[in-house]
Amino acid sequence: MGAARLRAGLVGLGAMGRNHARVLGLLGGVDLVGVADPAGGTLADGTPVVPTLGELLALRPDYAVVACPTALHEEVGMTLAAHGVCALIEKPLAHSVVAARRLVDAFEAQGLVAGVGHIERFNPALRSLRSRLEAGELGEVFQVVTRRQGPFPHRIADVGVVKDLATHDIDLTGWVTGQEYASVSARTLSKSGREHEDMVTVTGDLTDGTLVSHLVNWLSPLKERFTAVTGERGCFVADTLTADLTYYANGAVTTEWEALRAFRGVSEGDMIRYATPKREPLLVEHEQFRDAVAGGDSSGIVTLREGLRTVSVAAAVLESARERGSVRLPAARRGVAGA
Repeated sequence: MGAARLRAGLVGLGAMGRNHARVLGLLGGVDLVGVADPAGGTLADGTPVVPTLGELLALRPDYAVVACPTALHEEVGMTLAAHGVCALIEKPLAHSVVAARRLVDAFEAQGLVAGVGHIERFNPALRSLRSRLEAGELGEVFQVVTRRQGPFPHRIADVGVVKDLATHDIDLTGWVTGQEYASVSARTLSKSGREHEDMVTVTGDLTDGTLVSHLVNWLSPLKERFTAVTGERGCFVADTLTADLTYYANGAVTTEWEALRAFRGVSEGDMIRYATPKREPLLVEHEQFRDAVAGGDSSGIVTLREGLRTVSVAAAVLESARERGSVRLPAARRGVAGA
């Protein structure tokens, strides 16, 4: 006999929820048994859409994907944990550090598999980048720079650009470098007339001294997803829109140009664009979570404690912008304690 199929539920049928529903419908070994959304009805494949979480729980899912507004993550997650249901919660984990910590405690107390949907960790370009950094191909890492900008997303109403978009960059920076944030300094702007910020610039450093810089906004007609990691041997550039990774090596050829020889920096060397298999990140994320629920191996997912760490750094970014000063993250806020 084959292994028993997992029963999955989905909470929220907005833009991201519909993507999750599509992937769950394709996922091997998993049956999407129902969706909770106030609209009710059915999906095109006949999957029932029930108006309440209680009705979804009555369908006995083994795990649920939480894709409702961020402000509801805590309430939904706590209910799932209380009913013994594993959960993949969209990023950010919660709207506040306190709420995120409560979710960590609730799922850990029940011994349940739970993860956060930081999808950039499953982007082929960033996965290749991380493995190359771990192999020492760049040598010492000096700086990580990210740019994440594009037009205003009308689907987002309950959080600003820091919690919705900058959390991607906070998480991926810590993940690819294997370091924690030590301090951040940020400024924000609100130009769209909404309650929350729609532009942020962040500078800071990691625990090993690596410098970081993040530019994130909803105010640009240019859609950009750029990550550059500079180190002693050159620079990696990842474009997560196209899943391309390019390496710019430091020049190794001695120049006879006297003016350039006097400059004690680096010079331009070879450029390599790596060919990597380009599987859909959301599908890979779901495969990893399915396998964790089925076998209990959580090494391939973003844990709630990692999600808490990202929420903590995002809170420090907003605190810095509010107070117009640098904010240091002590070990407890960096997520070191108990990690």
